[in-house]
Amino acid sequence: MTTLTSALEAAGSGMEAQAMRLRHLAENVANADTPGYRRKVPVFRMEGEGVALGPVRLDPRAPERIHDPGHPLADASGHYAGSNVDLVTELADAREAQRSYEANLRIFDQARQMTQSLFDLIRR
Repeated sequence: MTTLTSALEAAGSGMEAQAMRLRHLAENVANADTPGYRRKVPVFRMEGEGVALGPVRLDPRAPERIHDPGHPLADASGHYAGSNVDLVTELADAREAQRSYEANLRIFDQARQMTQSLFDLIRR
């Protein structure tokens, strides 16, 4: 029974971590056109038998330099710093997080069903 409980806890923590990762990815996409915005990169860490979202880091890549002399943030050369968010990367990361979430959900559901079967056997 302890192994099933551990599986439930591990899968649950994985779903929670991937949900938080998706939240950060959505924030990155929403701010893709915000000048000076730096992409947030979630980092996972082991926590007991599960996983958790660790400290979120900012992507160190330089932001895109955009030429628009009429922009209020433009410097003397007519450029300003855009964001360093790449929408293709965000889409790929979101797809990966979604699939990982779904895999954890299947594991959680299977462990729950096995636990319920054990309780049904005990009640007989």
